[in-house]
Amino acid sequence: MTVTISSFILGDYQTNCHVVTEGDDCWVVDCGYEPQSLIDHVKENGLSPSAILLTHCHADHIAGLDQLLTAIGDVPMLCHESEASWNMDPMLNLSGLAGLPVTATLPSGFLTPNKPITLGSSTWQVLHAPGHSPGSLCFVHEESNQAIVGDTLFAGSIGRFDFPTSNVEDLRNTITNVLMRLPDNMRIFPGHGPTTTIGEERTTNPFVLHGF
Repeated sequence: MTVTISSFILGDYQTNCHVVTEGDDCWVVDCGYEPQSLIDHVKENGLSPSAILLTHCHADHIAGLDQLLTAIGDVPMLCHESEASWNMDPMLNLSGLAGLPVTATLPSGFLTPNKPITLGSSTWQVLHAPGHSPGSLCFVHEESNQAIVGDTLFAGSIGRFDFPTSNVEDLRNTITNVLMRLPDNMRIFPGHGPTTTIGEERTTNPFVLHGF
């Protein structure tokens, strides 16, 4: 079976949120502001998501969750345990800092780093990637050389580390010892901006080349 990642650019923050399909199974990964285009894709293609996975719980990745759940029904929503309460805490999910507090349904369970998860017949690695946020996760499908990396690494840039719950040393370690250990031909889907590859970022990204 073929693994397909369909990306949707949602809201003013231009957040990349994804529908991942393999066979008859699918996930939604993150659901930001103004999620109707993603919901329409799910409905028009007759998809029934088996889970919602969260790369992290900042507002621009969770603001559309309740609208999504209303449309598709109650399905498991999973994140890293360290961000268990963030959906309901505007200061932790950063919406309070912007003066427009957002809350969303809490996750129903947690993902364990280094414990594989399955979508249809495909197996995915769950990598802990702290720095931008303490519970940031990346989802890696080695067979198709695709990974969803949230706000850790972008084309030509990296995730912000100046938020109250960010940690620059953790982000350095994530980029050096987690993401840069993935193969060069691994196509990555960042939380913002265009897709890229690990090899492209290894050789051209100034933050990877020169540090930060």
